[in-house]
Amino acid sequence: MGLVCTIIAKSTLAVAPVFRPSQWALAHATFYGDETASETMGGACGYGNLFLNGYGTDTVALSSTLFNNGYSCGSCYQIKCVQSSACYTGSPYTTVTATNLCPPNWAQDSNAGGWCNPPRVHFDMSKPAFMKIAQWKAGIVPVMYRRVPCVRSGGLQFSFQGNGYWLLVYVMNVGGGGDIASMWVKGSQTGWISMSHNWGASYQAFATLKGQALSFKLISYSTKQILVANNVAPSNWNVGMTYKANVNFH
Repeated sequence: MGLVCTIIAKSTLAVAPVFRPSQWALAHATFYGDETASETMGGACGYGNLFLNGYGTDTVALSSTLFNNGYSCGSCYQIKCVQSSACYTGSPYTTVTATNLCPPNWAQDSNAGGWCNPPRVHFDMSKPAFMKIAQWKAGIVPVMYRRVPCVRSGGLQFSFQGNGYWLLVYVMNVGGGGDIASMWVKGSQTGWISMSHNWGASYQAFATLKGQALSFKLISYSTKQILVANNVAPSNWNVGMTYKANVNFH
């Protein structure tokens, strides 16, 4: 992912609703990978090394019904095992971040292997996260879940890819709803340029921005809150680098 640069940016936060937890609802959960959670690295959201980028092992792959074409990347859920002998006593819950997609498996029935087939709401958890709520040998358990605010330390992080004519940005460490609906970039010599949604948590702009300090404007998918982070990246920014702002959603 490259080096992480901290830029103290002058930023503006518009007044908007704070993200609130949703009601509990019923779903099912499985797990993938082993205790190291090595198979969760990368993923459809594009967060890369989840350990280096602050997500750790408390992660989950969402069925496509929840994944919402990547707009749910970064969202946070509380999950607890229910109605199964495999559940731990007291039904403890764990909090996970959506970092991946659990794709459909049309070769299997939705109730017999095709757990992530639409319209099922399903959570394919990292094994360490699953082991916090149930005995892993169960394989699949009924769960109750709800969306909750993402509690993040520090500001938004912007990981740069692309080149001087095409900027691809992965947005990480998003607080509040954890999700992004729209994004703009502004160079020190340009106005605001709309960025299109690429996939997962990434947005792109086809513009010549090399040699300019960059600012970003974002809208939360869940709360519609607008956040502006000025001068996040210096004029000598480069691809492969990650830059930090000093603001975040709540």
